[in-house]
Amino acid sequence: MIRLLVAEDMHIVRSALVALLDSEDDLEVVASVARGDQVLDALASTAVDVAVLDLEMPGGDGVSVATRIRREVPGTKVVILTALGRPAAVRGALAAGVDGFVLKNAPVEELVDGIRRVAAGGRVLHPELAAAAVQRGDSPLTPRESEVLGLVAEGCTVREAAHRLSLSEGTVRNYLSVVADKLHARSRTDAVNIAQGNGWI
Repeated sequence: MIRLLVAEDMHIVRSALVALLDSEDDLEVVASVARGDQVLDALASTAVDVAVLDLEMPGGDGVSVATRIRREVPGTKVVILTALGRPAAVRGALAAGVDGFVLKNAPVEELVDGIRRVAAGGRVLHPELAAAAVQRGDSPLTPRESEVLGLVAEGCTVREAAHRLSLSEGTVRNYLSVVADKLHARSRTDAVNIAQGNGWI
């Protein structure tokens, strides 16, 4: 029996996942949580073979949680489940030592098979995700430039981004200008679209 933890913030999706996985003869969901910061506590109280983590959830994204699992509960394998196949997310997950990366729109059989393969010591990565992660290359942006552009992508004004990063508004504008030059973008919106399209933010 393969013992599973499911971490997914959307209640209906989490309930459906638990029901689907529990219907398999060799899989048993022994824990399910709604937040990334609940995963380690659940793993501390319950033996789990494979943790199935949503990439984006409150309290810690799947990659950061996977990094902690790898460090604190190294015997637990990790499969990231996501609706987003961004190349940067795939590269980040692989760098964190994630054992599998499955898209939410994949057939259920693909997830179930992936969990079994990961539990047996293998790795699972959809071929399209693997190709995209290799082809797109690394981001030309520095971590700080990515952080500033990420806040703009979330809808922050220059003033709000400056406040959140403890920078002056002029410094934030300078970062955005450099980002636009690096990405050959016509505007901030264009820079956000280019960076998101390449999985850099």
